[in-house]
Amino acid sequence: MKYKFKPAKNPRVLIIQKVYGQIVNKDQNVIFEKHRFKKFIKDVSLGTIERLELINDEIKHIEKDFNLNNLDNIFKIIIQCAIFELMYKPNLSRKIIIKEYLNVSNFFLNNSQTKYLNAILDSLAKKL
Repeated sequence: MKYKFKPAKNPRVLIIQKVYGQIVNKDQNVIFEKHRFKKFIKDVSLGTIERLELINDEIKHIEKDFNLNNLDNIFKIIIQCAIFELMYKPNLSRKIIIKEYLNVSNFFLNNSQTKYLNAILDSLAKKL
């Protein structure tokens, strides 16, 4: 059976949506619907939001290699969520984390942006 990508059910799509919603509307309560990976979604979403300052400090380390000033908010949020997982989910393989975020980025970004994201995440993974 071939794997079908269902964005509405993908945990990382939901994580990106939760973080985006919280950043855009800080007064909004984050609600976590019933999902097979609810604990994971909640951990990564809330962890990313709580540690945004620290995550953004990590992003500054690669700014000399990549122009990050003009990136869309959604692009930045994908990077922030991936960094959270790279830093705080050591039981997950770095390659799998990067691959998963690249897969879901196709839902939010165009192809050239996804290639740029790959370069950024590879660089960050090596530095972390």
